[in-house]
Amino acid sequence: MKHARSHPRPAMNALAPPSGDGCSACEETGGWWFHLRRCAECGRIGCCDSSPSQHARRHFEETGHPLIRTFEPGEGWYWHYPTAQFADGPELPPPQNHPLEQPAPGPAGRVPADWRERLHPR
Repeated sequence: MKHARSHPRPAMNALAPPSGDGCSACEETGGWWFHLRRCAECGRIGCCDSSPSQHARRHFEETGHPLIRTFEPGEGWYWHYPTAQFADGPELPPPQNHPLEQPAPGPAGRVPADWRERLHPR
């Protein structure tokens, strides 16, 4: 029988700035993303569940950090992975989204022409 891994739950750090302007893991591997999410606990920026690599969800699975905030311009919602529901969250330090000139999907120059066919269904 498999047991779920137990993750230590550090205190919420709503003072953590975003880890960058794009998905940290995609930047490391030369990948691309559809939309971005920000961990409300540590500030790590990851790509959404529709993105090919789903790094925001992987971050939750690896760290146990349950709450993300959208990192898209004009949006302000939070998502709680364990309950799979929208949630309230803490006020986070700026910036609240990636730079306006950064395209979605992004980053510019790395998005394949057939990107729509490469997205994960919701």
